[in-house]
Amino acid sequence: MNYTRPKIAIVDANTLSVLGLKQLLQTVMPIMTVDTYGTMTELTANNPEQYMHYFVAMNIVLENRAFFSDHRRKTIVLTLSLASSSQLAEFHSICINVPEDQLVRQLLTLQQMAHGGGRNMPPMPPVLQQKILSDREIEVMALIVQGCINKEIADKLNIGLATVVTHRRKIMEKLGMKSVSALTIYAVTHGYVDINKI
Repeated sequence: MNYTRPKIAIVDANTLSVLGLKQLLQTVMPIMTVDTYGTMTELTANNPEQYMHYFVAMNIVLENRAFFSDHRRKTIVLTLSLASSSQLAEFHSICINVPEDQLVRQLLTLQQMAHGGGRNMPPMPPVLQQKILSDREIEVMALIVQGCINKEIADKLNIGLATVVTHRRKIMEKLGMKSVSALTIYAVTHGYVDINKI
């Protein structure tokens, strides 16, 4: 069966911001392909209708208000402030000028509002649907992303501290992750932890 991944476009002239957001989006929604553009001209030259969502810098939205107003449900405005007075009322917004854990939380909240339980998304390819972690590793992962330290995990699960450390290492290896933020995204998007508990 021929499977085409849905696409997201990031439109922002700030290269570092774009690269960081692209990495986070691919972790939050591994099913997506993320394309990046520095200008609106680049986006319009590449069939903008093919994208499920646009993550766009505020100045680009303001300069191209008619296009993004017509695509309001697909547009997420990238702002530099959490203040509601600095956001555009008709669009969803996320503040990119926050620590990584807060940005991850905003992305996860946005993803759950629009696509909770896979709603409005194409089915995941079989390889991404497979269960990768054991039940015990899932328990350990859930406690890690809820902020528990190794000793607390050991006490809650009634296992040794060395066993917790081994589980942590195996979880990160199996999932190919290097940070707790990435692990948090995985746990929330797969329904192992409620976003309100992190």
